[in-house]
Amino acid sequence: MSPVPWEDPRAARTRAKLREALLHECAAHPLEEVSVAALVRRAGVGRATFYVHYADLEALAVDACADVVRDAVDALHAWRGRPDPVRAPEALRAFLAGLAPHTALYRALLSPGGGGPLGRVLHRDLRARSLSERTLAGAADAPLVASAVAATFAGVLADWLHGLLDATADDIADQAWQLLVALHRSR
Repeated sequence: MSPVPWEDPRAARTRAKLREALLHECAAHPLEEVSVAALVRRAGVGRATFYVHYADLEALAVDACADVVRDAVDALHAWRGRPDPVRAPEALRAFLAGLAPHTALYRALLSPGGGGPLGRVLHRDLRARSLSERTLAGAADAPLVASAVAATFAGVLADWLHGLLDATADDIADQAWQLLVALHRSR
């Protein structure tokens, strides 16, 4: 969710309560087993209040996971100078290692190959950041590489979370990083 210039503090608190309630519920149950009734009970808000803020549980879940998207984008851009072509930045390693507590929720929102509602948000935000940085650097191929970087990372992350890639967080960080560095050097 993008920052709002001015936001009612009560609405922000309500959304924060709902996000926290969702993360709590998803720690114990898969997203598809979580009900709006259980969420509003845990959050201490009314059912109508839930629907004032979110169209459905998926919209709340994507909002609750928005921080993971921002963290991913920041982790991929946490280096300065010349990137090490083999070893991922520490921020990327830490990001991937920190996904464990909510892996089931991320799997529900990020389908293999990088699709799903969270995958779309990750792709959009990562492409925008990559495009901005490549354009600032004067790269003529900025749109192409930005799209490739976003698709590659979203796909690798999703496949790893779904167990399609057998690697530790550190190993997948290095492997994904090497792919992304190669994409940047390809044109």
